[in-house]
Amino acid sequence: MTLSGRPSLAEKLKALMASRRDAKGRAHTSRSLSAAIDALPGDHASVSHAAVNKLANGTQDNPTVHTIVALCRALGGVPPAHLLPHDAYSDLAALKAFEDPRARHVLALLNGMPDSAVDDVVAHLERRRAELGLDPVRPRHEAAEEEPSSPEVPEEAPKSGRRRRRSSIEAAEYAADSLEGL
Repeated sequence: MTLSGRPSLAEKLKALMASRRDAKGRAHTSRSLSAAIDALPGDHASVSHAAVNKLANGTQDNPTVHTIVALCRALGGVPPAHLLPHDAYSDLAALKAFEDPRARHVLALLNGMPDSAVDDVVAHLERRRAELGLDPVRPRHEAAEEEPSSPEVPEEAPKSGRRRRRSSIEAAEYAADSLEGL
């Protein structure tokens, strides 16, 4: 968390990497995410695995817009705003809905209406969702009160007292990663 209590770019990126799958069906690593970016069609930023690692670990927290867009495209089309430091941008489901022009049109129509009219529209939409058999959508502030931690951030496994030894391949990759920045 940042000093303001918002999830940091690093925390959001780590959660996305853990929850999204790479080409081999595994959670993304900095290497697999860098490779996924390189495999994107068209023009896009090239992002090294070392740069992805720095962003995910929080040692670098000011990527270019092109880097953010490339990361989000490689992670399956995540809205780039999700990685911005703002409470409203942490709601990934709302950001995905906002990408729909019809959803933006509904929001524009609601803008400036009295609170009572907005409440009536919300009540109508909730009834309609129930009629269609869709799951209810809780307001973000209610979800935050009941679930203090983000559901996309995986629980960390308890650490044992000893570190696992690296295989020779892992050791070589680690050495290559370490030397890449020199």
